[in-house]
Amino acid sequence: MLRALLIRWGVIAAAVWITSSIMPGMTIREGVIGILLVSLVFGLVNAIIKPIVKLLTCPLIILTLGLFTLVINTLMLMLTAVFLPQYLEIKGALDGFFTAFIAAIIISIVTTVIGFIIPDDD
Repeated sequence: MLRALLIRWGVIAAAVWITSSIMPGMTIREGVIGILLVSLVFGLVNAIIKPIVKLLTCPLIILTLGLFTLVINTLMLMLTAVFLPQYLEIKGALDGFFTAFIAAIIISIVTTVIGFIIPDDD
């Protein structure tokens, strides 16, 4: 179980690093330590807060045929930036929402692709 968590953390860290490398409005400070902290907090936010938000917004998710989950992913990334302002900065159009929206999509795609390449033994 610990091995699976570490693999998942590494996958999220790689996705966050790749996204911050290609997104001009997303900045991670403090190098590897910053990437590891941001990915840890992002993983915790997704594991703890995201299911609650998805449950509360279930009718809206159904109404939009699942597209509202993109907004939820964006809000989870922005919440991570609120928790770690010294390590993660998201700026751009509409106070960073559009940048976070694109970044959340990229993180989801990269995490999915890496997850297929490196299974976490679940």
